[in-house]
Amino acid sequence: MSADLSNTFHDELQSLKDLSGLVQLRVKYLGKKGILTAELKSLSSLPAEERKAAGKRVNDLKNLIESELDAKEASLKAEALKAQLLSESIDISLPGKSAGFGRQHPLSRVMSEIADIFVKMGFSIEEGPEVELDKYNFELLNIPKDHPARDMQDTFYVSDEIVLRTHTSPVQVRVMQRQKPPLRFIAPGRVYRCDADITHSPMFHQIEGLMIDRDITFSNLKAVLRTFVHQMFGADTAVRFRPSFFPFTEPSAEIDIGCFLCKQAGCRVCKSTGWLEVLGAGMVNPAVLENVGYDPDEYSGFAFGMGIERIAMLKYAIDDIRLFFDNDARFLRQF
Repeated sequence: MSADLSNTFHDELQSLKDLSGLVQLRVKYLGKKGILTAELKSLSSLPAEERKAAGKRVNDLKNLIESELDAKEASLKAEALKAQLLSESIDISLPGKSAGFGRQHPLSRVMSEIADIFVKMGFSIEEGPEVELDKYNFELLNIPKDHPARDMQDTFYVSDEIVLRTHTSPVQVRVMQRQKPPLRFIAPGRVYRCDADITHSPMFHQIEGLMIDRDITFSNLKAVLRTFVHQMFGADTAVRFRPSFFPFTEPSAEIDIGCFLCKQAGCRVCKSTGWLEVLGAGMVNPAVLENVGYDPDEYSGFAFGMGIERIAMLKYAIDDIRLFFDNDARFLRQF
């Protein structure tokens, strides 16, 4: 029986022309209701002394059929691939589809540009936590709990003593506590305030800077910031310093640049004043120096801060801060 079955199988195998026929032949011999399955089930009807030999013959035949079916399958697949390759052609002279290249986000670009300017002036870069202790965000910066300046911050409170930092000034405090003068560094990063409209975002970016040493004066502050403005907006950009107030600096100033859109003639962007506010600065308040363990009679310094979105909006003439965060590819492709 096994010899006849083997011959029949080989005849059918040789006549196969495609994979679908192979599948049918595999089911016919090896399936749950296949010929070999039936042969194995019929062994129980044989006398005990014949079962072992008969079972070996059936199993040997099963193994042979499985191996030959696998070999035939590999051969048919190879033939099908060869036929496909011969029937198809690829025109290698056609230009390929170019993949789109990503671009640096305008905020990242402006932040890098600002950082590069200050690094060339000898400033290092420092970072700090975005979830900050009230002590570092306010109190050590001369803003106690009852200070009216806290109303200007629109703070996100995690708890009574933990906030999302409203500026990167806490980095300055942490570095001053950790190091002794001289210091000269900038602190870029994300900050958070409860404010949202076309010129404000609940999350935005700042770069603040600090320089501490002996005999630092307001003239040093003006020289550094004038250099920054001329590097950022052009050598012919007008600069002015206006008196202002910040609890952590005294005296304090707002720095304006001449409106480069209207050449200081007055327009909607500069509100017909001819000037655009770009950053705040001042001499470090002696109270802040004392809070971090510096002797204000021995050391002095200046600090400054600016919003990256503000600089980018001025640089690229953008009138809505929300465009930076909409992820509109049409907007981002412009940069």
